[in-house]
Amino acid sequence: MKKVNWLLLTLGVVFFSVDKASAQLTEQHAVGGRFGSATGITYRYALSEDRAAEGILSVQSNSKYRRFRLIGLYEFHKPLAENFSWYYGFGGSLGSIKYKALVSTTERINENGEREVVTVKTEPKSELALSIEGVVGVEYRIPTTPLAVSLDVKPYFDFLQESTIKVFDPFGLSIRYTF
Repeated sequence: MKKVNWLLLTLGVVFFSVDKASAQLTEQHAVGGRFGSATGITYRYALSEDRAAEGILSVQSNSKYRRFRLIGLYEFHKPLAENFSWYYGFGGSLGSIKYKALVSTTERINENGEREVVTVKTEPKSELALSIEGVVGVEYRIPTTPLAVSLDVKPYFDFLQESTIKVFDPFGLSIRYTF
């Protein structure tokens, strides 16, 4: 228990003491790619030295569905060390989800004791995607280049499809050109 208290105290001191470090968002614009469970294009606009608005255009596809989303986030950036910061924020998204046609076959025994194969086909359908988003991540600005690399998790709550919270699915790695 003492180790946990020591760790919490250390983390608290680090997070509250680094708040007095220099500004983190020295570049006004950052554009790049986001890779992970959903792949897309990201654009960040610095509103002040510690706040930014980010837009992400993402596409996600698997064997069951294809999803397109336009995400808007409001972010707070805090320094950790030189060229290294962490950020958190909130926002929302709007998009569409298209479920693919699926064919599944199962084998069963009917009432006569005979084996039969049952084929079930689902038709493709499209729906509106609407969700609220959060983001927590870390970013490293490469000092000798105009590039920044960030790793984050972006949990979201879907209102329309499944009404579920996705916490561990939306990990992402972003590489941005800053100017």
